[in-house]
Amino acid sequence: MTPPPENGPTKRDRREDAREKARVAREAAARKRRRNRFFLGGGIGLGVVALAVIVTLVIMNSITPAGPGPKNMASGGILLQGDAKTSEISAVTTKAVAAGASTTATDQSKLKDTVNITVYLDYQCPYCNQFETANESQITTWLQKGAITYEVHPISILDASSLGNRYATRAANAAMCVANYQPDKFLDVNTALYANQPAEQTKGMSDTKLKSIISKAGATASGISSCITDESFKSFVSQQTTDALSKKLPNSSIAKLTGTPTVIVNGAQYSGSLTDASTFSSFVASQASTN
Repeated sequence: MTPPPENGPTKRDRREDAREKARVAREAAARKRRRNRFFLGGGIGLGVVALAVIVTLVIMNSITPAGPGPKNMASGGILLQGDAKTSEISAVTTKAVAAGASTTATDQSKLKDTVNITVYLDYQCPYCNQFETANESQITTWLQKGAITYEVHPISILDASSLGNRYATRAANAAMCVANYQPDKFLDVNTALYANQPAEQTKGMSDTKLKSIISKAGATASGISSCITDESFKSFVSQQTTDALSKKLPNSSIAKLTGTPTVIVNGAQYSGSLTDASTFSSFVASQASTN
């Protein structure tokens, strides 16, 4: 008699299938561990922010009330403009943001005669360094000609990359100290901070070194030194970072920040080369007609 055909997988087939599923699960778990090590180790690339960073910032801000902001950063960023007649670059002055108060977005509808560039940056971010270094010269020239405004939002997402030194927050606080006490030197200080950027996964730098860099860049006003030591705007840095990571970015269609640098030109996000100044220049020129 011919045995009836089997209606399902054999015992051996079931065993092999179970082994295959176990192998797939092990590989998925390994990939997840590698991905977590990448994020937590500070390797956050352009357009990616580790969820752990966001969660930590939310927890911190739920414990520590937001402190007052610096003068001249009512939008959360400092707005720089230039005078074509004198070639002088200056900051738009504003009152300090009160403790717990919300920032007010820059009204770019009133800036009809310029191309308006906004950047969200982290002073520990190597990609931000690439963008700033490649474009600082032409940005300065555009400002001197009165062709653009340049709004800089210092935030802090890479504290974990300085081995407990919290360099990202401390440098952002230092930049805000300059915005508060000597705003017209902000662009020079911004350039100096990137020229002296510490490598990721190092201890960063001391307050003494940070003060020296800022002083050599020309920001010597009374009050800056103690502001850096006291981290006077630490909670404001934290709040601006949390807001950027969780809320729509003003004057754009970007739902929230997903990495640094985030560069916005007349409302459009720049996604081209960070190291090719001509590519960025072409993008700025293409957006000039939208203003």
